[in-house]
Amino acid sequence: MNAHDTGLLVVDVQGKLITLVPGHQRIIWNIRRLLDAAKILNVQTAGTEQYPKGLGPTVPELAERLGEIPPKLDFSCIGCGDIFERWQAAGIFRVLVVGIEAHVCIQQTALDLLAAGFRVYLAVDAIGARYDIDYQTALHRLESSGATLTTTESAMFEWCVRSGTPQFKQISAMVQEQPPE
Repeated sequence: MNAHDTGLLVVDVQGKLITLVPGHQRIIWNIRRLLDAAKILNVQTAGTEQYPKGLGPTVPELAERLGEIPPKLDFSCIGCGDIFERWQAAGIFRVLVVGIEAHVCIQQTALDLLAAGFRVYLAVDAIGARYDIDYQTALHRLESSGATLTTTESAMFEWCVRSGTPQFKQISAMVQEQPPE
């Protein structure tokens, strides 16, 4: 992944559902760090909300970093506005997908993105599901379908490419943050 050819997609991190996911504080923390790194490195970002009327809005610390967040009823994000058309026009052909739930919206989005010709990356520490069996099975299925598994820290440094830059210093400071309990 490079900062110029990758988009960060934040999928359905909404208050009513994310709190049911084990380790949700760490998932939100990792997504927040990815969004902050994306801003520093000029990585394009987008978010989605699954049926916000029922599941509520995106958690505030992510929503304030995302701007407009399109609602959806389909589990896959592929039909959300013009996100992917805009990204393709900008030369973005890699998508780092984060959010919830691994076996539903993440899985269906990733499979659709792969079918549409995108390279898909999954930050496994920024993805969750209510049950571990669903999380693990989704990751295995997606990896066997061609998605690449990575982590938040790895993605941030991969976007950064090199040390010794002002951006590297900011990314390095984020990596040193202590995770939530």
